[in-house]
Amino acid sequence: MSVEKYLESCRKVFWQNIFRFELDYLVSRLQGSRDVLSVGCGPAIIEGELSKHGFRVTGLDISQEALNCAPDGIRTFAGKAEDMSFPASSFDAVIYVASLQFIEDYRKALERSTAVLRPGGKIIVMLLNPTSDFFKKRSIDPGSYMSMIRHKDLDQIERDIAEHYTVRAEYMLGVEDEKIFESNDPFEAALYSVVGEKRF
Repeated sequence: MSVEKYLESCRKVFWQNIFRFELDYLVSRLQGSRDVLSVGCGPAIIEGELSKHGFRVTGLDISQEALNCAPDGIRTFAGKAEDMSFPASSFDAVIYVASLQFIEDYRKALERSTAVLRPGGKIIVMLLNPTSDFFKKRSIDPGSYMSMIRHKDLDQIERDIAEHYTVRAEYMLGVEDEKIFESNDPFEAALYSVVGEKRF
């Protein structure tokens, strides 16, 4: 999907509602953080809103074309998550908004994320839930970005995150047709969120 088509779809009310839900979730869980790195941020739609809440946001994405569409006030860097070269202890929080599962070597990306986090820093990983009807319907469409997902084992991803973090996880964001609602039902919830605090 081209950046233009992605941005066009993002303007739809349905996706605006999802972004608002994700933004509220992030704001509530990023309290106490200031410097935030968003990995796989794309055109940084949610990140732009986070900056309005007082967070200093840095966006990393493999696509310079997508980053060119990022709002003012977001520091952006083009590059692979596995090779991020920020200095150690640069950020209070690292977030992955439905991006980790598309990264080829996500374990290496998690290692790099841990290195750039300050002691006690937070990681928030929003994962697409392959069990949900929302995912199943969209992943069979070859034009959907969900068809390009690489990693579907949520339990394994959570275990990998837990190697470096004290974690809590939950299903969230129920989707039915064009409606969204709170849900922790694995078959309704489009997202599974893992929130971790760096142990060392």
